[in-house]
Amino acid sequence: MIRVDFWYEFASTYSYPAAMRIEALAAARGLELRWRPFLLGPIFASQGWRDSPFNLFPAKGGYMWRDMERICRKLQLPLKKPDPFPQNSLHAARVACALDDAARPAFTRAIFHAEYGEGRAIADRAVIAQILANLGHHASEVLERAASPETKQKLRRENDEALRLGIFGAPTCVTEDSEIFWGNDRLEDALDWAEGRR
Repeated sequence: MIRVDFWYEFASTYSYPAAMRIEALAAARGLELRWRPFLLGPIFASQGWRDSPFNLFPAKGGYMWRDMERICRKLQLPLKKPDPFPQNSLHAARVACALDDAARPAFTRAIFHAEYGEGRAIADRAVIAQILANLGHHASEVLERAASPETKQKLRRENDEALRLGIFGAPTCVTEDSEIFWGNDRLEDALDWAEGRR
């Protein structure tokens, strides 16, 4: 089966609608989807940024939130701006890495819904624990794995791989032939490319 890697960052606004729709789009094309959480902070730092570009450039940030309103209305997704923005996504990303491949998509969607659909603080471990419990996980066991040196190293490796691939934003899809598609608005293009419809 042809695979597509879906790279996403929990603090990324556009990763929210992408995560909510990519699985069905990939399944309709018979593609395997690999969910790969990573952190944009180190990538932005390598570019000399110390904050989200949507905060650094107010006009761009204002446009982005209006754009998100339009996108979420079209997709019938709730949208509530989290405070602060961007959220600290480190712990959520480690938990996602601690879960196996089969469990990661549902957890990812639940985190995005809590963050952008309900405006909840995903840096709050109680919020993450509740989400894990709601999904049927033993929250304390998963949180313990997420805090382990092995999981921390796994997330660092993912970030190193994102940098190696040249990923500079989220969401990003990478096909098996290393073609990169950045943005929620490029999901269909990425999946079409992977499917062979180029």
